[in-house]
Amino acid sequence: MSRNAAPPVDTAGLEKEERKPPAAGESTGSAAPEAKTRVNKTVFLGSATGVVAIALWAILAKANAESVIGAMVGWVSTNMGWYYFLIVTAVVVFVLVAALSRVGKTKLGPDHSKPQFGMFTWAAMLFAAGIGIDLMFFSVSEPVSQYLAPPQREGGTAEAARQALVWTLFHYGITGWALYALMGLALGYFSYRHNLPLSIRSALYPIFGKRIEGPVGHAVDIAALLGTIFGIATSLGIGVVQLNYGLNFMFGIPENLAVQIGLIVLSVVMATVSVVSGVEKGIRRLSELNVVLAVALMLFVLVTGKTNFLLDGIAQNIGDVMSRFPAMTLDTFAYDRPTDWMNAWTLFFWAWWIAWAPFVGLFLARISRGRTIRQFVLGTMTVPFIFIVLWISIFGNSSLDLIMNGNAAFGEAAMSHPERGFYSLLEQFPAVPVTAAVATFTGLLFYVTSADSGALVMSNFTSHLKDADSDGPEWMRVFWAVATGLLTLAMLTVGGVPTLQNATIIMGLPLSLLLVLIMLGLYKALRVENSLNDSYRASLPGIITGRSLDQRGGRTWRQRLTRAMSYPGRKQTTRFADTVALPALQDVEAELRSQGAETSLTVATVEPCGIHSIDLQIAMGEERAFKYQIYPVQYETPSYATRRADPDDRYYRMEVFSQEGSHGYDLMGYTREQVITDVLDHYEQHLEFLHLNRAAPGNTVLVEDQVAKDNWESDFDMQEETQ
Repeated sequence: MSRNAAPPVDTAGLEKEERKPPAAGESTGSAAPEAKTRVNKTVFLGSATGVVAIALWAILAKANAESVIGAMVGWVSTNMGWYYFLIVTAVVVFVLVAALSRVGKTKLGPDHSKPQFGMFTWAAMLFAAGIGIDLMFFSVSEPVSQYLAPPQREGGTAEAARQALVWTLFHYGITGWALYALMGLALGYFSYRHNLPLSIRSALYPIFGKRIEGPVGHAVDIAALLGTIFGIATSLGIGVVQLNYGLNFMFGIPENLAVQIGLIVLSVVMATVSVVSGVEKGIRRLSELNVVLAVALMLFVLVTGKTNFLLDGIAQNIGDVMSRFPAMTLDTFAYDRPTDWMNAWTLFFWAWWIAWAPFVGLFLARISRGRTIRQFVLGTMTVPFIFIVLWISIFGNSSLDLIMNGNAAFGEAAMSHPERGFYSLLEQFPAVPVTAAVATFTGLLFYVTSADSGALVMSNFTSHLKDADSDGPEWMRVFWAVATGLLTLAMLTVGGVPTLQNATIIMGLPLSLLLVLIMLGLYKALRVENSLNDSYRASLPGIITGRSLDQRGGRTWRQRLTRAMSYPGRKQTTRFADTVALPALQDVEAELRSQGAETSLTVATVEPCGIHSIDLQIAMGEERAFKYQIYPVQYETPSYATRRADPDDRYYRMEVFSQEGSHGYDLMGYTREQVITDVLDHYEQHLEFLHLNRAAPGNTVLVEDQVAKDNWESDFDMQEETQ
């Protein structure tokens, strides 16, 4: 499984992201972020008790645990295999439709938000999320296994070799990354666009409302955490076995449970040191080093191996995956079911991807604020997969080439002892001591980083975080690092990697039900976004096109030119706010009140510029409130400006904000009547939006308690810091 090797991004000290002024529609009710981070006692105690109980059961009653797990896996395979296939296929269709439809333009954040990371950096971080020690484990063992023992037809043929790579890429490819994209999309959308906590339960707000703060939400988070810890434990178990053989290969250290226990203890100690000493940035640098080493290893095999054959294989593998994927994604083998093969491969992989989805989804959401849904989904599903295709094609085809040219011993070793496959392949190339050392070092770093970042994510899932960029307390991260190590040890003592795989299949089942609810919640939310877009097109021409009053003929050409050449300073902007903008909104509010509307007009001083923002809100019963806010935003005066009003080379725009963010245009230079006209344009557009969503009361309200927050920093603050 392509796993996130880097911990969730610590945004402190990195590129400054956009900030937005107070916006209606951002909850300050019980579902909103906390004033400070605190433990979610129900989720923590419930999940911790479950994990420790399962681990102790597996250690103290091995035979019973192995029997029960085997029986449960058999039941899931026999009765629920079709369900896993339908769920993952539905997820692929859902995220692609969301990305390619009109709603794909919606941002993971307010409309005026900008991506925190540039395209190259963002793509590199997606790329880093696409590799892990398990990819080293399976990139040789699975192609060999599928070639020698395919689910259908005869093994050892040219067609078996072709299909072997397709099966491997199928299990590591588009479907799994679609699961990550769904979870990351849900977390990012509800957290950054609706200011809900960065937790799984937030995605269910459109369905359950404030009840997510009760038993429903606790059950969701416990299920997500149990699935996550089993997914991480499986990766760590695979990593332990792989590293144990690597040490045996290089130094003759024996392969046994005692060494594996030592490696687990080492990972827990290193993860604990990391989370306590705050070396996340160092771990991030090591993760980047991992990427470099992995690419170097891959290029070494490509150059020193049969380069032309490998390049031909890459091209053919890509074509085969694209042509065969639609048929494979729902191939349940209904007429000739290879049950053991399904349990060992497809069902295990789908459950493993599902179990890891909350973990990697959180990482992807943390690095993607300001991206559109289309950018996020397509980037997540393509950038990491491109690397995976190259990696598996190079190592997988190199392995098959050895077997097809008579090295049967290698094939038997890679199939019977998958942890040995990668090193056995490297043994066929020059400089094996160096390449084996690089592979082991890279695997160790991936192994430790997964333990560290896994503990961090699980501590977040069991905490009430004060904001989306906060993390759980250090002691809790230490606890989850130890608990993960204990669970890994317990499963290894029962039956090794196969038992971990079976446990993952079982734990993925309840988490898959959560995916259905997340899709329903996102569907409801994105349907409202679609209606919002429709309301712009069905409203007045100026709102439809986003043109300002100047462009719609509200001023003479000389007045327009004067406005275009002006870069107003603080005094001019203050004068406009107090003598034009405020009286205009006061007139509108007074007229609305006289006609029975429930309104509020708030004037606040924006620090440190000292300019007023004016916020008009109109209650709309059970539907989304109308908001029109005029807010000062500071910019650096461009070099081509002919008149500079501010000696500090700063100028200000009085931008219009609604619940969705800034509309991107400036009111400076408008008359009072023109400001009033602009307010009414937006009000009519909002009424059209409510008209398009008239199916059920409250349908436009995604988050209850729609009142303005007072703790958001503005774009002005952001630009003050960066300039």
